[in-house]
Amino acid sequence: MSCMSNSVNISFDCLPLRSVPRFDVPLDDAPPEAVEFAKRVRRAVTKHGQFNTYYLYDAQCVFHLTNDEKIGLVGFRFEGTLLTDSDDLKTLDCELEIELAGEVCDWLTADAVVWLKETVGHAVRVEFDRYIQAGDLKRTIERLDKLRAESDAQGGFLGMGL
Repeated sequence: MSCMSNSVNISFDCLPLRSVPRFDVPLDDAPPEAVEFAKRVRRAVTKHGQFNTYYLYDAQCVFHLTNDEKIGLVGFRFEGTLLTDSDDLKTLDCELEIELAGEVCDWLTADAVVWLKETVGHAVRVEFDRYIQAGDLKRTIERLDKLRAESDAQGGFLGMGL
């Protein structure tokens, strides 16, 4: 008898808001997606501040309701803010925009979608604590601090000697 490894799969990109040095909207020639993303990040900083606050994006949560990949999958996309304690060791709360991304589940009802959508937030908090424990958060912050230092050393620009 085989067993699936995870009944919930979560993936995300994480932007520590303390690492964002500027909050102006990108130039007019920036793609609309970049402009909208910058606006969402700015709103998150305005509402929650920069410390112990993380912006999760390019994120998904997939629930496996059966042990068959062809049936019983319900997927959600999400994006939003996650808050940790003062030592960045424990997730305290998250405020996410969550939408149904797809499903392969004939028996899925509207009430079940609402319940699973609420469950995404709980699952993300658990997964972010695992992310912290694995040291991924620390490595992300260190990498962004290094990039910012390199940028500052070059007068605020990175890449191609600009």
